[in-house]
Amino acid sequence: MEERVLTHEEVIDFSEREESHFYDNKAFDVGGKKIQKISVAFANADGGEFVVGIKDKKDEVDVSKRWEGIEDKESFNHIFQNLLEITPSIPHRIEFLKDNNDKYALRIIIEKSESVHRTSSNTIYVRQSAQSIPLRDPHKIQTLSYSKRESSYEDTIVKSALAEDIFESSEVKKFLKDYSPMSHPIDFTINQNLIDRTTYEPRTAGILLFSDNPTPILPKRCGIKISRYDTDLETPERDNLKEQFTIEGCLYNQIQEAAQIVTQVMESIQIMSATGLIKALYPHETIWEVLVNAVIHRDYSISDDTQILIYNNRIEVISPGTLPGYVTLENILDARFSRNSKLVRILNKYKDAPNKDMGEGLNTAFQKMEEFRLKPPTIKEVGNYLKVTIAHTPLASPEETVLKYLKMNLQIKNREARSVTGIKSENIMKNVFYRLRDQKLIEPVMSKTGNRVVAWKLTNHSR
Repeated sequence: MEERVLTHEEVIDFSEREESHFYDNKAFDVGGKKIQKISVAFANADGGEFVVGIKDKKDEVDVSKRWEGIEDKESFNHIFQNLLEITPSIPHRIEFLKDNNDKYALRIIIEKSESVHRTSSNTIYVRQSAQSIPLRDPHKIQTLSYSKRESSYEDTIVKSALAEDIFESSEVKKFLKDYSPMSHPIDFTINQNLIDRTTYEPRTAGILLFSDNPTPILPKRCGIKISRYDTDLETPERDNLKEQFTIEGCLYNQIQEAAQIVTQVMESIQIMSATGLIKALYPHETIWEVLVNAVIHRDYSISDDTQILIYNNRIEVISPGTLPGYVTLENILDARFSRNSKLVRILNKYKDAPNKDMGEGLNTAFQKMEEFRLKPPTIKEVGNYLKVTIAHTPLASPEETVLKYLKMNLQIKNREARSVTGIKSENIMKNVFYRLRDQKLIEPVMSKTGNRVVAWKLTNHSR
């Protein structure tokens, strides 16, 4: 059984670490039921780790007193016994953590499993954010079982690569500089199962995460392509393409660079609103969360880049692969299932993790759009791809938007109205005008010949 000697700083780091989708800690006197509950939840979700021998924050405010340190390793035997009572047995590793007083805590690292696991009381748990949630609905248990049989491309061996492509990269060195406990690149990549422990051949996940440039190594396309179209048409023409960017490199850098480029591109776009031309402002959090989800949850077995299409009135993010496991368009804001559990888990270990709010990302994206008074993103499966559209469509009703526009302008045409309301159909827009006309709030502006309506304006009554 492995043993790791910690510095005082690393002891403090463990003691103040926040519980999350991938991490938990318990005091030494934790009961066997909780040990099994956490272990089963991690194995049934995306994997994770927990440390026994650290008091909870609510029980000990002083971080320097949370570490309990036990002198006798055999005092942890009840934990080993409870792990053995889980069915089927879970994939895990155990590591003793020793402080500078020669006292121990116990670290249990659990892999995402291909089986559905149960505690000795026959209860199934899954990890959601920082909670271990019981799963009792027979239908949900069945769908979890089906999803477990899905293999992930991130686990495949990359025959064209060497282990050195991972543990000698500048990226893994930069990552481990901020990682606690202090680890050697070879030890870390093997312990995280990014390299096959028998053959030392690298897995796809390891190359994506830590190779300085995965693109020439992997047999599949795995970058991000950003395209700027100077139009709001549903199907742009070639002449509308203004500029393109191709982003490669490790996943962490891809996400950071893509977010920066999208922000720069958006600064130059103006959009017609109820108050006239305005800068196209979208919540930063919405763009970030949709981008992160597209990169970490896409299907890397499909040889294509993640696409970000920026139009005058919307942003479309298209990622290869349909929804994973038991996630559907209906439950996507509530369900938690990772196609690429290693990518998700390791990215979450970065000091400035792109997915630090694991489990809440898309909910945040939707919430921020509402705060900006914009309609929520739309999510669609299009063939073998997932398309998320972030539109600059006001949350106000079309009628409210038209009246607000006319408070600032003398008249409004059908095309202008469709632009500010986000309505695509000319006939649907006409019906909005007719409803406002019937309420005597607007009246038509006729052509010079008087035989057709060319625009609409406020009635004297509604001015």
